[in-house]
Amino acid sequence: MKETYTADTPLKQHADLRRRFLFMLPAVFITYSLAYLDRANFGLGAAAGLAETLHITGKQTSLISASFFLGYFLFQIPGAAFARKHGAAKLVFTALFSWGVLASLTGVIHSFWLLALDRFLIGVAESIIFPVILLLLTRWFTKGERSRANTFLILGNPVTVLWMSALTGKLIDSLGWQMTFIVEGIPSIVWAFVWILFIKDYPSQTGWLKRESVATLDAVLLAEQAQVAEVKAVRQALLRPDIILLAVQYFCWSLGVYGFVLWLPTIVRQGSGQGMGNTGLLTAIPYAVAAALMLVASSISDRTMKRASVVWPFLMMGGLAMLGSYFASGKSFTVAFLCLIVAGACMYAPYGPYFAIIPDRVPKNVTGEVMAMINSAGALGGFVGSYLVGWLQSATGGPKAGFLLMSVAVILSSLLILLLPKQAELSVQPVRI
Repeated sequence: MKETYTADTPLKQHADLRRRFLFMLPAVFITYSLAYLDRANFGLGAAAGLAETLHITGKQTSLISASFFLGYFLFQIPGAAFARKHGAAKLVFTALFSWGVLASLTGVIHSFWLLALDRFLIGVAESIIFPVILLLLTRWFTKGERSRANTFLILGNPVTVLWMSALTGKLIDSLGWQMTFIVEGIPSIVWAFVWILFIKDYPSQTGWLKRESVATLDAVLLAEQAQVAEVKAVRQALLRPDIILLAVQYFCWSLGVYGFVLWLPTIVRQGSGQGMGNTGLLTAIPYAVAAALMLVASSISDRTMKRASVVWPFLMMGGLAMLGSYFASGKSFTVAFLCLIVAGACMYAPYGPYFAIIPDRVPKNVTGEVMAMINSAGALGGFVGSYLVGWLQSATGGPKAGFLLMSVAVILSSLLILLLPKQAELSVQPVRI
């Protein structure tokens, strides 16, 4: 007799499959957390006086910050294609080791152009991580689990900024920003060797899952793929109108998010008048709220199998809250900061459901490259956002113009999601094996 599975109750009779959550999710969380540590601590370094130490202008600081996203943008699709053909685990190991070394060099280099090159290369090393791990998760988790699995990966972002903001602020006070960068690059190098020892590309390559459980999981994933329309070539998938729409939408979303991440410490320090230690603590608050809200959003998405209809309301609230911060800036730091808390939490909340949209719409032979293209568009948005927000900060002498830009971009990203074809909202269909 054939067994029937639904997206709401995947594989419950195979208890050992719960180990996927215990092994895979902490590993991908730590990996992305380390990636985000080496990416986001630059904002605290800039707030701590990087420009003054290196005798560079505010616009040059913005260019160094933005150079990361240029490297991140250019190499994602080639990295995803390589991982699909040759394996993901070894590629992630190489990236972890490389960016750990390069991140430590950020605290050693004194030349403007060498530092810009270093940040560019960090972007190249990190560019493969997000799409490759998202691809890895599609091999390990079913449709009804995918939003939550994605969220555990992406939680590495706000949770890292949460503890990094507090710890890095204290380390900068104690060691200076240069030594802090050196210290914070070392964990990625160590973790690279842990990763390569324990993480495999497919469940069948592990020794901690029963063969019959792996066979059932593979059958369910194969049956789910049969429900997705066939796409024969990568180019065909990348040129689809719905995928192009998602790329443009993610560009706008990321413009707001990365401008927010990189310049929040500077804005908080200027508005509150606090030292770097307290600035780090204040900066951590929006990310603590964001982490909790991400879990709520992903749970709702997997329970209802709704993706886009979970994403757009959060983005709209985030954009409107950032707009509120724009109007309150210079009048009341308390009101402006409360708006920033809401904005940050709402911008982060729907990441898990959002990246579950893609494998619901395209087959596995092109999933990696499609995710990479959309994330590349986000990297380009991050490049534009981090540079323009910094440039506006330098040109106007305050944060208001930058926050206006970010709020408009996030509101636009919310509206673009509404244009996604309705078939993105998939009903819960039984999967028979």
